[in-house]
Amino acid sequence: QLQLVESGGGLVQPGGSLRLSCTASGVTLDYYAISWFRQAPGKEREGVLCISSTYGTTYYADSVKGRFTISRDDGKNTVYLQMNSLKPEDTAVYYCAAPAMGLYTDQCFSDLVFQNSWGQGTQVTVSM
Repeated sequence: QLQLVESGGGLVQPGGSLRLSCTASGVTLDYYAISWFRQAPGKEREGVLCISSTYGTTYYADSVKGRFTISRDDGKNTVYLQMNSLKPEDTAVYYCAAPAMGLYTDQCFSDLVFQNSWGQGTQVTVSM
């Protein structure tokens, strides 16, 4: 069974950078589209962006275009979220997620219902 663990969150000043990691165990990530979601206090969980070996990168949130990038190192079974030019509104718990193994394993979905495996989340706080 696929298990995901996020790391790399923390406190950063506006304009700063962080790199989050999503490391998988149990199953190789090669076949999976991996998405990053975030949830700010009092708000619904929203999709940020996704990477698929078949389809490339998909941005779910326009607000992160030009600032966030996603990459994967299949040798390390890890997906990275590089966040630059961070803003206070980026403050949230960040989660990585993957769909179930099957027909749509390598496709990116911004809808939470299509995600089957979730990490525990990592807190990102952007503040002076």
